[in-house]
Amino acid sequence: MLLSLPTGTGNPRRPALSGPVLALLLTGATACSPATPTVATVTTTAEAPASVASAASGVDKPALPPETHPEAPAGKRSWQECPYLDTAWVEQTNGQRVTAVGLDDRFPTPACVYWSYPEAPQLQVLVRTLPDQDTAIAVVDHFAPVDSTELAELPGGWTGGRGPTPGGAVFAVFRDTVAVVVLTNQGQSFKAEQVARETIANLGF
Repeated sequence: MLLSLPTGTGNPRRPALSGPVLALLLTGATACSPATPTVATVTTTAEAPASVASAASGVDKPALPPETHPEAPAGKRSWQECPYLDTAWVEQTNGQRVTAVGLDDRFPTPACVYWSYPEAPQLQVLVRTLPDQDTAIAVVDHFAPVDSTELAELPGGWTGGRGPTPGGAVFAVFRDTVAVVVLTNQGQSFKAEQVARETIANLGF
């Protein structure tokens, strides 16, 4: 199976529907007492910190191709806190002590790279906001090729691939024009999925 399929060939990662349809329901109040005004109750999740909210903005530079991997200029000498993931949470979730954290600021939402004692990163988190959905699919297809990974899905319409990689495992999904890719040095993709879920939730996608 080819990694990238032309439009109309039935790519399993191309959603059948373009997105949710929003409807506005208007209701009229009857027999209300003038002394008891109607109050609308809205339930929301806690607001994300300003650093998190500002991290998920802008569209990726067209010069960065779908196969671009995260890079941290200072490598294992880095310590730059990820704006959308807590370091202690990452340690607990991926199961390894974090000895360094680096950011790749080439992306409007910085990619976060975590190290432990080995030379290779223990975790890499890439969030890309692309100009169109086809490019988002191409990002997922590069990191989680259709012919070597299993289907991955998350609530809200996220879809992509998961499975082993030469250095560990990957969980990569897209929705509309956003792609989220998590690479871990762990042997299974479950921990990468947890990181992807946390990233999506914290960025408010």
